[in-house]
Amino acid sequence: MKITVMTADEQIVTLEVDRDESVENLKALLEVETQVTLQRQQLLFNGKEMRNAEKLSALGVNDGDLIMMVSQASSSVSSNDLSLNSDGSAVNPAAFQQQIRSDSNTMAQLFQADPELAQVLLGNDLNKLQDLLRQRHRQKSEMRRQQDEELALHYADPFDVEAQKKIEAAIRQKGIDENWAAAVEHNPEGFARVVMLYVDMEVNGVPLKAFVDSGAQSTIISKSCAERCGLLRLLDQRYKGMAHGVGQLEILGRIHVAPIKIGNIFYPCSFLVLDSPNMDFLFGLDMLRKHQCMIDLKENVLRVGGGEVSVPFLPEKDIPSHYLDEERKLKEVSSSGAQGTPGTRENSGIRTGSNSSGSAPNLPQGVEFEAKVSRLIELGFEREAVIQALKFFDGNEDQAAGYLFGG
Repeated sequence: MKITVMTADEQIVTLEVDRDESVENLKALLEVETQVTLQRQQLLFNGKEMRNAEKLSALGVNDGDLIMMVSQASSSVSSNDLSLNSDGSAVNPAAFQQQIRSDSNTMAQLFQADPELAQVLLGNDLNKLQDLLRQRHRQKSEMRRQQDEELALHYADPFDVEAQKKIEAAIRQKGIDENWAAAVEHNPEGFARVVMLYVDMEVNGVPLKAFVDSGAQSTIISKSCAERCGLLRLLDQRYKGMAHGVGQLEILGRIHVAPIKIGNIFYPCSFLVLDSPNMDFLFGLDMLRKHQCMIDLKENVLRVGGGEVSVPFLPEKDIPSHYLDEERKLKEVSSSGAQGTPGTRENSGIRTGSNSSGSAPNLPQGVEFEAKVSRLIELGFEREAVIQALKFFDGNEDQAAGYLFGG
């Protein structure tokens, strides 16, 4: 069988040996290849030292396995070379490395207790070794400091107010640390990043990835997405204003109704148009309610129309990375509602505006009703049917449009 031996200076030696060969004979072969005497060789397999009398098969060495070879340190190394500096680094890192390597028991313990340090000691990067030694020194110093503080507080004057405050803080911190440790053991998924819910949809025949957010009051489409979907011509700028949340975004207006396709079924949808370049479409609570949607996290699907359609939520790999940065800002704004600012209508000079619930502009009753009728007629419906639908839904234009599309 063939085995590979890596030396301390990262030299690679490939040997053809018998499965029942002894470790001592293997060292003899390596002496010829590496010029390192048999007595100075130390072979490690899976972190354990290989004894001269042992057979390779008994140690579990198989074809293609890797064996580490380290050279025992020279006896001429001074004790000063093996000492440590005040920051924990070695005075002579090369001598320190060789000394630790030569002690098979210490290496075996390191592989169990600190495999990272053991791997660095077997490597050839002395700067990395020094950095790791300094890090371990800082960790031990911090642990000692905490222990000293706890001991000092234990013997503190019970009538010392400041000492009692520190004891209280130490007890509180201990509880927090224990709670954290319990969470790491029993609820590790709580520390992972939660991926938001996206589904594939089509808006006016254009496929896109919709951010499903039941915490957002309004359904939102970006200006660029509305333009891409051919809907910008339907933008009602009387509803423009500012959406205020933790941050704020400009509301360019409202598109009162457009077809969206979820699964194989079309549904009427209305949405605010925001100047948000990175997030295409946010499916908010208004449309989730309207279309009786259910967020099924057990099956990881969005059910629409009371369950007539089910579409799976997208895995993280299918979500564009720039969406994940923008979704937080949109959620902050949309969850607070759209607070519109007054605007003017050029032709009539009548003041209009929008509010958080998306109600109709502040027009006189007759003008307001007629404006709704005109907008719905522009979508291709008969005047009589439009008037009946508006009366049936008490003048709610969105519900009337949904009824007309559904009919």
